Amino acid sequence: MSQEAVSSWSRRALMFVPVGAAAAFATGSWLLFGRLQRVADETLAPASPLIGKQLPAFSLPGPPLGEGFSSADVTAAGRPVLLNFFASWCMPCAQEVPVLRSLKQQGVAVWGIAYRDAPAATSEFLQNGGNPYAHVARDEEGTAGSAFGLNGVPETFMVDTSGIVRGHWAGGLSEEVVRRSVEPLLQRLA
Repeated sequence: MSQEAVSSWSRRALMFVPVGAAAAFATGSWLLFGRLQRVADETLAPASPLIGKQLPAFSLPGPPLGEGFSSADVTAAGRPVLLNFFASWCMPCAQEVPVLRSLKQQGVAVWGIAYRDAPAATSEFLQNGGNPYAHVARDEEGTAGSAFGLNGVPETFMVDTSGIVRGHWAGGLSEEVVRRSVEPLLQRLA
Protein backbone atom coordinates (compact mmCIF):
# COMPACT_ATOMS: atom_id res chain seq x y z
CA MET A 1 0.00 0.00 0.00
CA SER A 2 1.36 3.39 -0.93
CA GLN A 3 2.11 6.14 1.53
CA GLU A 4 -0.65 8.27 -0.04
CA ALA A 5 -3.27 5.48 0.34
CA VAL A 6 -2.34 4.95 3.99
CA SER A 7 -2.55 8.69 4.64
CA SER A 8 -5.98 8.91 2.96
CA TRP A 9 -7.27 5.92 4.94
CA SER A 10 -5.94 7.43 8.20
CA ARG A 11 -7.75 10.71 7.55
CA ARG A 12 -11.03 8.90 6.92
CA ALA A 13 -10.59 6.80 10.07
CA LEU A 14 -9.97 9.95 12.08
CA MET A 15 -13.35 11.29 10.97
CA PHE A 16 -15.04 8.41 12.82
CA VAL A 17 -13.16 8.95 16.08
CA PRO A 18 -15.47 11.75 17.33
CA VAL A 19 -18.57 9.75 16.35
CA GLY A 20 -17.21 6.64 18.10
CA ALA A 21 -16.23 8.62 21.17
CA ALA A 22 -19.70 10.21 21.34
CA ALA A 23 -21.36 6.79 20.99
CA ALA A 24 -19.13 5.31 23.69
CA PHE A 25 -19.86 8.26 25.99
CA ALA A 26 -23.61 7.99 25.42
CA THR A 27 -23.60 4.22 26.06
CA GLY A 28 -21.47 4.60 29.18
CA SER A 29 -23.67 7.40 30.49
CA TRP A 30 -26.81 5.38 29.87
CA LEU A 31 -25.38 2.35 31.70
CA LEU A 32 -24.07 4.49 34.56
CA PHE A 33 -27.38 6.34 34.96
CA GLY A 34 -29.26 3.03 35.10
CA ARG A 35 -26.90 1.71 37.75
CA LEU A 36 -27.07 4.92 39.78
CA GLN A 37 -30.88 4.84 39.61
CA ARG A 38 -30.91 1.26 40.94
CA VAL A 39 -28.48 2.22 43.72
CA ALA A 40 -30.61 5.27 44.59
CA ASP A 41 -33.77 3.15 44.71
CA GLU A 42 -32.06 0.62 46.98
CA THR A 43 -30.56 3.35 49.17
CA LEU A 44 -33.71 5.45 49.54
CA ALA A 45 -35.98 2.51 50.26
CA PRO A 46 -34.07 -0.06 52.29
CA ALA A 47 -35.78 -3.38 52.72
CA SER A 48 -37.71 -3.57 55.95
CA PRO A 49 -36.70 -6.35 58.35
CA LEU A 50 -40.44 -7.09 58.50
CA ILE A 51 -40.53 -8.43 54.92
CA GLY A 52 -41.61 -12.07 55.11
CA LYS A 53 -42.61 -11.77 58.77
CA GLN A 54 -45.91 -11.49 60.59
CA LEU A 55 -47.45 -8.04 60.86
CA PRO A 56 -46.61 -6.52 64.28
CA ALA A 57 -49.51 -6.67 66.73
CA PHE A 58 -51.24 -3.35 67.33
CA SER A 59 -54.64 -1.91 68.17
CA LEU A 60 -55.16 1.78 67.46
CA PRO A 61 -58.07 4.18 67.94
CA GLY A 62 -59.58 5.99 65.00
CA PRO A 63 -59.95 9.64 64.30
CA PRO A 64 -62.73 11.40 66.22
CA LEU A 65 -65.36 10.03 63.81
CA GLY A 66 -63.88 6.57 63.16
CA GLU A 67 -63.35 3.28 64.89
CA GLY A 68 -59.64 2.70 64.19
CA PHE A 69 -58.34 -0.80 63.55
CA SER A 70 -55.93 -3.47 64.71
CA SER A 71 -53.46 -5.87 63.14
CA ALA A 72 -56.17 -8.55 63.44
CA ASP A 73 -58.48 -6.38 61.30
CA VAL A 74 -55.79 -6.03 58.63
CA THR A 75 -55.33 -9.81 58.50
CA ALA A 76 -59.10 -10.40 58.49
CA ALA A 77 -59.62 -8.08 55.50
CA GLY A 78 -59.58 -11.09 53.18
CA ARG A 79 -57.30 -9.40 50.64
CA PRO A 80 -53.90 -7.71 50.59
CA VAL A 81 -53.83 -4.38 52.42
CA LEU A 82 -51.62 -1.41 51.61
CA LEU A 83 -50.90 0.02 55.09
CA ASN A 84 -49.77 3.65 54.82
CA PHE A 85 -48.26 5.66 57.71
CA PHE A 86 -48.88 9.39 57.16
CA ALA A 87 -49.14 12.71 59.02
CA SER A 88 -50.87 16.03 58.35
CA TRP A 89 -47.56 17.89 58.82
CA CYS A 90 -45.78 15.78 56.16
CA MET A 91 -45.48 17.34 52.68
CA PRO A 92 -44.66 14.05 50.87
CA CYS A 93 -47.76 12.56 52.55
CA ALA A 94 -49.93 15.25 50.97
CA GLN A 95 -48.19 14.73 47.62
CA GLU A 96 -48.92 10.99 47.58
CA VAL A 97 -52.65 11.37 48.33
CA PRO A 98 -53.69 11.41 44.62
CA VAL A 99 -51.73 8.19 44.03
CA LEU A 100 -53.35 6.54 47.07
CA ARG A 101 -56.80 7.74 45.96
CA SER A 102 -56.18 6.24 42.52
CA LEU A 103 -55.20 2.90 44.09
CA LYS A 104 -58.35 2.99 46.25
CA GLN A 105 -60.49 3.70 43.16
CA GLN A 106 -58.90 0.66 41.48
CA GLY A 107 -60.11 -1.50 44.36
CA VAL A 108 -56.89 -1.71 46.37
CA ALA A 109 -57.44 -1.87 50.14
CA VAL A 110 -55.59 1.26 51.32
CA TRP A 111 -55.59 1.74 55.10
CA GLY A 112 -53.96 4.69 56.85
CA ILE A 113 -52.27 5.21 60.19
CA ALA A 114 -51.84 8.83 61.28
CA TYR A 115 -48.39 8.86 62.87
CA ARG A 116 -47.72 11.25 65.78
CA ASP A 117 -50.47 13.60 64.64
CA ALA A 118 -53.15 15.48 66.54
CA PRO A 119 -56.65 14.11 65.92
CA ALA A 120 -58.00 17.48 64.73
CA ALA A 121 -55.06 17.91 62.33
CA THR A 122 -55.59 14.39 60.97
CA SER A 123 -59.30 15.06 60.40
CA GLU A 124 -58.56 18.34 58.63
CA PHE A 125 -55.89 16.69 56.46
CA LEU A 126 -58.31 13.96 55.39
CA GLN A 127 -61.17 16.39 54.71
CA ASN A 128 -59.07 18.87 52.73
CA GLY A 129 -57.01 16.38 50.73
CA GLY A 130 -59.70 13.84 49.98
CA ASN A 131 -59.46 10.79 52.19
CA PRO A 132 -57.69 8.00 50.26
CA TYR A 133 -58.17 5.42 53.05
CA ALA A 134 -60.81 2.74 53.58
CA HIS A 135 -59.91 2.77 57.31
CA VAL A 136 -57.93 5.22 59.42
CA ALA A 137 -56.27 4.75 62.81
CA ARG A 138 -54.17 7.07 64.99
CA ASP A 139 -50.71 6.31 66.37
CA GLU A 140 -50.28 9.46 68.46
CA GLU A 141 -47.59 7.96 70.69
CA GLY A 142 -45.69 6.30 67.84
CA THR A 143 -45.84 2.80 69.33
CA ALA A 144 -47.08 1.11 66.14
CA GLY A 145 -44.56 3.10 64.13
CA SER A 146 -41.79 1.79 66.39
CA ALA A 147 -43.02 -1.78 65.98
CA PHE A 148 -42.86 -1.31 62.20
CA GLY A 149 -39.37 0.22 62.41
CA LEU A 150 -40.53 3.49 60.89
CA ASN A 151 -37.81 5.93 59.88
CA GLY A 152 -40.31 8.67 59.09
CA VAL A 153 -43.45 9.28 57.10
CA PRO A 154 -44.76 8.41 54.67
CA GLU A 155 -43.96 4.71 54.74
CA THR A 156 -46.13 2.03 53.23
CA PHE A 157 -46.31 -1.71 53.85
CA MET A 158 -48.07 -4.39 51.79
CA VAL A 159 -49.62 -7.06 53.99
CA ASP A 160 -50.94 -10.29 52.46
CA THR A 161 -54.11 -12.16 53.46
CA SER A 162 -52.29 -14.23 56.09
CA GLY A 163 -50.84 -11.14 57.80
CA ILE A 164 -47.33 -11.43 56.36
CA VAL A 165 -45.57 -8.20 55.33
CA ARG A 166 -44.68 -8.59 51.63
CA GLY A 167 -43.60 -5.10 50.61
CA HIS A 168 -42.23 -1.86 52.02
CA TRP A 169 -41.81 1.59 50.48
CA ALA A 170 -40.12 4.42 52.35
CA GLY A 171 -41.10 7.86 51.11
CA GLY A 172 -44.10 9.02 49.14
CA LEU A 173 -45.61 6.65 46.61
CA SER A 174 -45.46 7.96 43.06
CA GLU A 175 -47.17 6.67 39.93
CA GLU A 176 -43.78 5.29 38.85
CA VAL A 177 -43.25 3.38 42.11
CA VAL A 178 -46.79 2.01 41.91
CA ARG A 179 -46.31 0.89 38.30
CA ARG A 180 -42.86 -0.57 38.88
CA SER A 181 -43.27 -2.32 42.24
CA VAL A 182 -46.67 -2.01 43.96
CA GLU A 183 -48.83 -3.30 41.09
CA PRO A 184 -46.58 -6.32 40.30
CA LEU A 185 -46.63 -7.28 43.98
CA LEU A 186 -50.42 -6.94 44.10
CA GLN A 187 -50.70 -9.18 41.04
CA ARG A 188 -48.51 -11.85 42.66
CA LEU A 189 -50.58 -11.72 45.86
CA ALA A 190 -53.96 -11.87 44.07
